[in-house]
Amino acid sequence: MNEQFGHDIEDLRVGMSASFAKTITEADIVLFAGVSGDNNAVHTNEEFAATTPFGGRIAHGFLTASVISAAVANRLPGPGTVYLGQQMRFLAPVRPGDTVKATVTVKSVNTEKARAVLETVCRVRDVVVVDGEATVMTTSSARRAKAAQQA
Repeated sequence: MNEQFGHDIEDLRVGMSASFAKTITEADIVLFAGVSGDNNAVHTNEEFAATTPFGGRIAHGFLTASVISAAVANRLPGPGTVYLGQQMRFLAPVRPGDTVKATVTVKSVNTEKARAVLETVCRVRDVVVVDGEATVMTTSSARRAKAAQQA
């Protein structure tokens, strides 16, 4: 563990997993539209969204996917982790009031480079709404020890 209680690369093992859940609120959607500039009517206009195949407003895909970022930052590997990449597929809509549960699972670990690949899955109840894979850089106890010796 690092000083922020995040996992160092040396702590990670293939198969380790953690989750983070968040209920997507009306305020989240409005604020995300404002911050991102994505004011697509399918997110912000119920009357228009009702005419789409979704039958009503849906959350932004990247708002939904941000729950993955929270799982990475707060749970596994946790504080000190830096995102290097994320690929994902959006599989089902998320509606205001839905609780999104993101689960990240360690797929591979590269101790030398302090990098890990994580499987990332978001679910609403039992439905997978987003899946993908993240590449992250973590802290390293070996690197801290080496830096301390050189200081």
